[in-house]
Amino acid sequence: MTSILTNNGAMVALQTLQSVNNNLTDAQNEISTGKRVGAASDNAAVWAISKTMESDIAGFNAISESLHVGEATVAVASAGAEQIVEKLTEIKELIVSAQSENVDHTKIQNDIDAKSAQVAAIIAAAQFNGANLLATDVDGNGASSLGVLASLDRVGATGTPTPTEITVDTVDFEANIDLASNLTSFTNVTDAATALTEIEGFLTVAIDGAAALGSDTARLKDQGDFVSKLTDSMKMGVSSMTDTNMEEASARLKALQTQQQLAVQSLSIANGAPESIMQLFR
Repeated sequence: MTSILTNNGAMVALQTLQSVNNNLTDAQNEISTGKRVGAASDNAAVWAISKTMESDIAGFNAISESLHVGEATVAVASAGAEQIVEKLTEIKELIVSAQSENVDHTKIQNDIDAKSAQVAAIIAAAQFNGANLLATDVDGNGASSLGVLASLDRVGATGTPTPTEITVDTVDFEANIDLASNLTSFTNVTDAATALTEIEGFLTVAIDGAAALGSDTARLKDQGDFVSKLTDSMKMGVSSMTDTNMEEASARLKALQTQQQLAVQSLSIANGAPESIMQLFR
């Protein structure tokens, strides 16, 4: 039965056109924004996961900066420690030369005093942003170690992240390599022999300390590389969940544009159907 009051064909065609237009709008929004899930209404579960991961990414970016500062702090101390090893080696050479009777012990001692002062100056200056791992007090507040934020550990999707630190202990050259107070001054061979034994002990402390700081520097660098790779992986994970697949979106846009044209034509045909009834009354 054909009715001039109700055009069923036109209603179906209109609903189809509206559905196609809605899908076309979604496709255009995905292409223009680059986001397949840009709001909670698009996909609540995926949106919630992506926002949690994005907050973690922001946290790891801050951790990366903390690791860079920590690595620089330890690197400065490590460079200072290696320089001190060189100076102590030079002092040892002078003390060895003083083991003979026919040398000017006073002049040798003067050279040693100058190098000892230089060692003390290196210890005092080997600080970065107020932290000195060669001193007894690392930060001026009584700390004997430096804590560097290294990671955020989250247990479960909704768990509270727990910060993890890498602790770098001071090598305390300030107390352990106090040449001014603990290295014997000499004017004769006997005292020079005593000084040689003492400088060997200082060299051992300096070499061990420099090696420890070198290991800490390498550890912080490795952690920084790991955090950087982890952050990149998390970004790729969020991207795969929320970003638009542009190739797929382009193909879908073309298909929807074709469907739109066909739906408009179908609606036009359906709207013209009642006109054929006029032929019955001629």
